[in-house]
Amino acid sequence: MAVVLAYVDAVPGRLYPLVATLLELAHRGHRVAVRCGIDDVERLRSLGLDTSPLRREIERFEPDDWRARTRFGALSSGLGQFGERARFQLLDLEQAIEAEEPDVLFVDEGAWGAAAAAEHSGLPWVFSIVSPVPLPSRDAPPFGLGLTPRRDRLGRLRDRLAKPLTLGTLERVIASHMNPLRTELGLPPVATISDVYLAASVVLAYTAEPFEYPRSDWPAKLKLVGPGLWEPPADPPGWLDELRQPLVLVTCSTLFQNDRRLAEVACDALAGAPYEVVVTTADVDPAGLPTAANVRIERFLPHAPLLERAACVVCHAGMGITQKSLAHGVPVVAVPFGRDQPEVARRVEVAGAGIRLPARKLRAEPLREAVRHAIELRPGAERIAAAFAAAGGAVAAADELERLTLDRAPATAEAAAHGRQLQQPSTEVPQSRTLTRRSIR
Repeated sequence: MAVVLAYVDAVPGRLYPLVATLLELAHRGHRVAVRCGIDDVERLRSLGLDTSPLRREIERFEPDDWRARTRFGALSSGLGQFGERARFQLLDLEQAIEAEEPDVLFVDEGAWGAAAAAEHSGLPWVFSIVSPVPLPSRDAPPFGLGLTPRRDRLGRLRDRLAKPLTLGTLERVIASHMNPLRTELGLPPVATISDVYLAASVVLAYTAEPFEYPRSDWPAKLKLVGPGLWEPPADPPGWLDELRQPLVLVTCSTLFQNDRRLAEVACDALAGAPYEVVVTTADVDPAGLPTAANVRIERFLPHAPLLERAACVVCHAGMGITQKSLAHGVPVVAVPFGRDQPEVARRVEVAGAGIRLPARKLRAEPLREAVRHAIELRPGAERIAAAFAAAGGAVAAADELERLTLDRAPATAEAAAHGRQLQQPSTEVPQSRTLTRRSIR
């Protein structure tokens, strides 16, 4: 039996795709310890996972990127919040390693400080990606703006000009937060997104081609395992079996980004249309939304039973709900508001699995037309569903984690021992590092 320590930032959209993998590992007899946001601790404990909350300073996450006036302002704000949490994550994971004595670490891509601690520990570790893969490729445009892949001369020129503004900005912001910590740990600085994402022993990307752009230059250590589809257990609503018309699910982001307009326009656009419309508003207050006989508005509902009936999903192009919809063979109208959503929405369009509708064009008539057209694209969504299923999901992800723990080579065991020794007091720890610990504690 191995000990797996999973460390995930306090964002449900990053945690839930990993839960099925953690449960699969536990089912195989491994001890799984989890550090996550306090709001999900009891939920995971009820599933039999040994779960503890993150350090008090980071146990919850309240995004403020939606307040920014520009896309790059939102990017800097959002990444800045992750950066501010990194120092606490570093100490948090170090303490968790000392307490749990794990054989392998499983670290969320948003936990930059934990990634530095994992690299410094000497233990084998896995990096999880639940967003579109941002690594540069000759077969994909630079990450950030949701550009359409182009292989012609103009496309290559466009990509060269766009890269410093898109991926370059992302790399500079991440490096500005990570490198001071890495210097204190004696780790080399990061300069590129590949330095950050490929430092782990294995990288698990919870997606699959052809939804993720097919690439001929995937790094050998990166494994596409398909989306994680777990959601909190819940009974389906009793009224679901009473619906007679095609179901359109409209859903806002569970991580607040002020996307109320999506619900407002959908309620207006689809009122009286030949659909049963279910709107889930999540962190958006539903008070005052337009009502109609064919429109039902709820704050939270389990999505899985709705997706089994849905003809179309209208969403903010979050990676979680988009991939979950496509995994059920349900086409998507993707309306990106920010974050990585322009990349997700473009992948929906390129895959022929739905319609991309920019937020600036979100009005009643374009949305009605987008829903009508998306429903006709169900074969494309079903093609993506088949690809997701073939990627292996939680079983494939658990296989990769297990491979790092079973029949461990002596060198790996020595590295783990070295990682645990790093937790012991030492006169060789740089003075600046000691002062940093004291200032945080």
